[in-house]
Amino acid sequence: MSVAVRVPLPAISAPQSSEHLGEVVETSTTEYLAQCFAPDDLRFPTMPALGSWVTAVDEEANHIIYGVVSHTTTLPIDAIHRARPLGLSLQELQEQQPQIFAMLRTEFRVTIVGFEPLDRRGSLLPPYQYLPPRPPQIHQGVFRCETGDVARFCQQTDFLRTLLQAQGVPTDELVAAVLRQSAAVFDAVGHSSAARRQWLLGAGRALSIHLRDDYTRLKCILSKLQVA
Repeated sequence: MSVAVRVPLPAISAPQSSEHLGEVVETSTTEYLAQCFAPDDLRFPTMPALGSWVTAVDEEANHIIYGVVSHTTTLPIDAIHRARPLGLSLQELQEQQPQIFAMLRTEFRVTIVGFEPLDRRGSLLPPYQYLPPRPPQIHQGVFRCETGDVARFCQQTDFLRTLLQAQGVPTDELVAAVLRQSAAVFDAVGHSSAARRQWLLGAGRALSIHLRDDYTRLKCILSKLQVA
């Protein structure tokens, strides 16, 4: 059984790098929760997309930990005050209720799918597609995963089984979103559309093995794989 530790953070300003998405505030064996950095201007933090690839580092173990965004939420910074309808547009909120933006926090939950030693990153070898010895620690930064690392990770598709077994998340939507995000990486790293389709076919075959006793679920996931 995983044990979670939660440390709430006040809204904090965004760092210089747009790839630095947030900071770990709750951690457990299979997943962790991160809080987004507050933007410098009056707007809501940018939520990472469902299924997007992120990394965090366990500095003591020298591991880079790979995960995918499985849930996002925006809520008040404390449990006492609840947001209520104001009937205002975003621009009207900025002009009439600017304090609102400092009273909210945006969080995203990450399902852990693998890891690798820091000194192995950038090699031709794919990361390990099973759970690390321990998750990232509290207050570690969470970063958008580099496209090259996503491409390396997706050389194998063992991580699909981990996603199919994820608890407390919209699993089918998550799997489809991860496959769409992963397929899009092929364009970013210069692969042909044929290579992208071939990878999706391979992922679909892997899913068909995992879901061989649930054709309806398999069909539902595959129907969501259209990539623009």
